[in-house]
Amino acid sequence: MTGSLLHFEHLLRELAPQVLGSVIRRFHDFAAAEDAVQEALLAAAIQWPREGLPDNPRGWLVQVAARRMTDYLRSETARWRREVEAALQSSYPSLQTDLENEADPDDTLTLVFMCCHPSLTPASAVALTLRAVGGLTTAEIANAFLVPEATMAQRISRAKQSIKTSGVPFRLPSSQERAQRLRAVLHILYLIFNEGYTSSIGSKLQRLELSREAIRLTRSVQGLLPDDGEVAGLLALMLLTDARRAARNGPDGELIPLNKQDRTLWDQAAISEGIALLTAALSNGSAGAYQLQAAIAAVHDEAARAEDTDWPQILALYELLKRMSDNPMVTLNHAVAAAMVHGPSKGLDLLRSLDSDTRIAGHYRLSAVRAHLLEMAGQYQDAITQYRLAASRTTSIPERNYLIAQAARLGESALTG
Repeated sequence: MTGSLLHFEHLLRELAPQVLGSVIRRFHDFAAAEDAVQEALLAAAIQWPREGLPDNPRGWLVQVAARRMTDYLRSETARWRREVEAALQSSYPSLQTDLENEADPDDTLTLVFMCCHPSLTPASAVALTLRAVGGLTTAEIANAFLVPEATMAQRISRAKQSIKTSGVPFRLPSSQERAQRLRAVLHILYLIFNEGYTSSIGSKLQRLELSREAIRLTRSVQGLLPDDGEVAGLLALMLLTDARRAARNGPDGELIPLNKQDRTLWDQAAISEGIALLTAALSNGSAGAYQLQAAIAAVHDEAARAEDTDWPQILALYELLKRMSDNPMVTLNHAVAAAMVHGPSKGLDLLRSLDSDTRIAGHYRLSAVRAHLLEMAGQYQDAITQYRLAASRTTSIPERNYLIAQAARLGESALTG
């Protein structure tokens, strides 16, 4: 029974953005459509395990959500009741049959581009799409943005209202509109993939449905823009990173760091595809941020053993990336690469610049990296303190357990040493 429930849960997560896109396209009300889809998902979660999977799960969900939307439109205000009913009757005379049979593969991708409309700020567009397409909770999105949950909730609410009042048509944008929205779309897909690859909250290290959906959508964007180097770079980055997925967990779900992974478990087909995409993209001109990140991932993937990693090359790539980006996570990873090349003291010096950066100063990753570099430097008590601090700050149970284990390991070594 547990396996069946997990199957239904995964299916609902996969179908949710497709259904939402379909309902928005029909009814043009983002916030109300999201509520209707949530009700449909809840109904499915209750009925499907008991009554069995319908022949057309997507059509079933769209039909139920459409009924909720129809009820909403009919009851929203008495003044508009007759007009709404007449519009529904004339516009959708065979609504149930149409919705059940509808299977527009572009709905989810259209939803992504719609959420990136210029009427929204980039931050609001990314947050809204992570909620609508990625299915992330407000807390998870807040973690990705390094902001309080209440702030993120207000941002998402305002974004929904902006979509509702803008009158944006639900369709794939023109080539000009795509160019305007592409940067935000790629950032959204990047964040969805990251949340799937390393979940920021909960008991599981990975959420495969999110990382797979991010890869699928990025492939769709590449189909629209086959000559864009950054689209290819992002897809390459996802493939080269996701290739390590099978080696990241132990038998009990525990986190296995990159330098301890069994590299024979890495997906060589994904690595080959990622490197081919990256090579073609780099040959077309100057490299963008996603291409540089993909190049870093490729250097890791091409090393047969952890000790074979070309850290000087990785450091050089991070130095290029730092010139393009003010992202504190880039600075954090640059410090690690510098420590691997020049020693831990250099890395620790670079980390000090982040202590006054409010975007990351209280984030667990800063404490975790500092702990790792302190351990490299032989400052074990300080490393234990930082491992414990990082563990207290993360909301991911596998990462918390790993950090606690690292502190315990150092403590035992100090006692036996």
